[in-house]
Amino acid sequence: MEEKQVLKELCEAHGPSGREHWLYNNVKAIFEPLVDNLLMDNLNNIIMKKQGSGKGKIMIMAHLDEVFLTVTEILDKGFLKFKANGIDAKTLVSQEVIIHGKRDILGVIGIKPPHLMKDEERNTAINIDNLLIDTGFSEEEIKGLVNIGDFVTIKREFCELLNNNVICKATDDRAGITAMYSCAKELNNVKHDLDVYFVCSAQEEVGHRGAKTASHIIRPDVGIAIDTTFDGGRLGDEERGNKLGAGPVICIGPNIHPRLRKQLMDIAEEYNIPFQVEVEPGNTGTDAWDIQITREGIATLLLSIPIKYMHTSVEMVNLKDIKNTGRIIAKLIEKLNFEVLEEILCF
Repeated sequence: MEEKQVLKELCEAHGPSGREHWLYNNVKAIFEPLVDNLLMDNLNNIIMKKQGSGKGKIMIMAHLDEVFLTVTEILDKGFLKFKANGIDAKTLVSQEVIIHGKRDILGVIGIKPPHLMKDEERNTAINIDNLLIDTGFSEEEIKGLVNIGDFVTIKREFCELLNNNVICKATDDRAGITAMYSCAKELNNVKHDLDVYFVCSAQEEVGHRGAKTASHIIRPDVGIAIDTTFDGGRLGDEERGNKLGAGPVICIGPNIHPRLRKQLMDIAEEYNIPFQVEVEPGNTGTDAWDIQITREGIATLLLSIPIKYMHTSVEMVNLKDIKNTGRIIAKLIEKLNFEVLEEILCF
């Protein structure tokens, strides 16, 4: 299966934090031909193992959950009030959504037409408390289908743009899952020393919870988190130099093992794999933050895929960046026999 197809399937599916098991069958069908075993733990982490020679363990992790809404009140005429997790109210106007009730229900988040707005309404910032989901059902019908607390996710079809760029909702971090798939494909015919654990982690968007439990279970010698990071272009983070299509972004900072990071960069240069660099002097805001301090501590790396319009329905990533992320990690695994790893980790 090609990476574009994998990304499309994962992004168009739905799996908010705490409901990652909705994607279990998708992940299983994608990865099962490339791994030796696959299971889901109590927190919905999907853990997949590719057997090496049993000399050491390396864990590759990308989070499976996506940002979401939650129903808080059922109103008359089929309207629903909601709260958001990780989504700004301005991005929700005119969006289609899926309410995951007793069955999936299509809804829209509308707004009053400008002709009907008072001056005060036109000049007031959009507040999530003033937005409603319109389902089109009667109050009686919707109460039979939806309960308070039901999850709501954005509906968005995958779209291809120029220059290998694509957009959809949830490319944060289904792009990372796709990069893990690229890595697994690269390793398919490679004999490697380390046992490789691919983890689709749960509940990253609400506090990196799956990273804690999966790292505790696996107890790897090395943990590599794959996530997304802000691009540095227009409407991005202008203090960063990240560009879509210029390769994965390797993080430098206290969350990152310095000698292992240097090894990764050396390998990228050896194989002419493009990469970018960014500095995070504190919390990286990713699974890497929790991997590092599990048990006695784990040597940790963070690779990030540049993304535009994060936590919106049109998150943009570049397919080349995804493939190069998987490739650089596969080459690291290929090079890391246990003796080399011991030397790198021994200060």
